[in-house]
Amino acid sequence: MDYDATEIPVVYDRGRDHGPENLQLWMNVLSACAGKQPVTRILDLGCGTGRFTEALAAHFDAAVVGVDPSTKMLDQARKKLRDPRVQYQPGSGEAVPLADGSVDLVFMSMCFHHFTDPKAAARECRRVLRDGGPAVLRTGLRERILSYPYVEFFPTSRPIMDDLLPTVAFVREVFESAGFTTESADIVTQQIAPDVAAYAEKLSAGADSVLAQLSEADFNSGIAAMRAHSALVGDKPVCEPIDVFVFR
Repeated sequence: MDYDATEIPVVYDRGRDHGPENLQLWMNVLSACAGKQPVTRILDLGCGTGRFTEALAAHFDAAVVGVDPSTKMLDQARKKLRDPRVQYQPGSGEAVPLADGSVDLVFMSMCFHHFTDPKAAARECRRVLRDGGPAVLRTGLRERILSYPYVEFFPTSRPIMDDLLPTVAFVREVFESAGFTTESADIVTQQIAPDVAAYAEKLSAGADSVLAQLSEADFNSGIAAMRAHSALVGDKPVCEPIDVFVFR
């Protein structure tokens, strides 16, 4: 998706920010992924509006370069920029604007399915990483579609996700063909809303790139169905599984 051809960047944080506890969850996950190797410079590839970028700098006390192809996404990130250890640069997964062996860790969040050439992006990760450094991929997968909490309310989203999301085997093949080994492949369950009503409100912001491809009628029908369902389930938290790969 060309985010610059949409208004998603303006509402992205409203729809995708899951709060400080969720952010800390992912920083702890990344600490475990990094292991004992020193981390002084990080590439946040596909950084979007910088949802994780400044947290990475603070958590690792490291310089962080956020790279994204979307001018509008980077504009939103720069408006929030407070940490001098962070800088944002335009670029893509297939053409990272960094020198060879210049980062200790590459972090990619929900951007794999946006790569035009995933194998070229994996080669770029290998190029910019110092020897032994991990590439950590946070992603959705085709195998997990029925576990994603909004799919039952937006049935026309399923064929889009079938076409868009990679499989476990494909993700591994892409990075292993670039010279990585798969160190781990795990599922992390995150809470994304305190209840279904709050989740419907987040989705109504229009920040999800899959739902943005639905017709207006299908989108509105799904939001209405979700709000009706919220009356039946009450305050039950909404959680979703996120796949995390570590390649080294």
